[in-house]
Amino acid sequence: MNIAIIPARGGSKRIPRKNIKYFCGKPIIVWSIETASASNCFDKIIVSTDDDEIAAISRNSGAEVPFSRPANLSGDYSDTISVIRHAIRWIEKHNLKPEYVCCIYPTAPFMLVKDLKAGLQKIIKLQKNFVFTATTYAFPIQRAFKINQNDKVEMFNPENFTTRSQDLESAFHDAGQFYWGRANAWLKCESIFTSESSPLILPRYRVLDIDTKEDWAQAEMQFKALRLLKNP
Repeated sequence: MNIAIIPARGGSKRIPRKNIKYFCGKPIIVWSIETASASNCFDKIIVSTDDDEIAAISRNSGAEVPFSRPANLSGDYSDTISVIRHAIRWIEKHNLKPEYVCCIYPTAPFMLVKDLKAGLQKIIKLQKNFVFTATTYAFPIQRAFKINQNDKVEMFNPENFTTRSQDLESAFHDAGQFYWGRANAWLKCESIFTSESSPLILPRYRVLDIDTKEDWAQAEMQFKALRLLKNP
């Protein structure tokens, strides 16, 4: 049995009501639910939330909301792994035995059906604990700098100042869309980014972390452009 779990609390701060804010014509969480449903990868799509409005929208979009997430897992510092672990334990208490559990973020409108399928195929083939979406940094992280007090610039790695970009090792970061994992791995793990995980690399133009109003505006423009070009 494969189960999708979408963690969507109601108390987002930087973008109020972010998980159900309208994004290109529908609440943003609906994009995640509909893509998960269209993939036919899942026996159940469950939303973990503490919010009645999010629950209602999720149910109307085809997801199940069989429990209310407890307050101790709904705060600003609640981590995703603990939320997924809670959901799996609830599922198992109700006599269901998931083999693979996919955490899908509610703010992942760029997620595609083909990627969900590819992630499932990869975790089965490689027998890894996790497969998650990732992408490359657009600029070499080895040449990054910080701005100190009094507007002073300081490189993190000054020894790389004269190194050509093409001679520096590529670096990757989490794309924040979905995380396929074995159910028992979710229950035991402390981190996803280990040697027991494998990334599914996405093009940078389909990856955007939506945390601020500026991010939101950029994401909508990017999303509309991709749909216009029909270039996923």
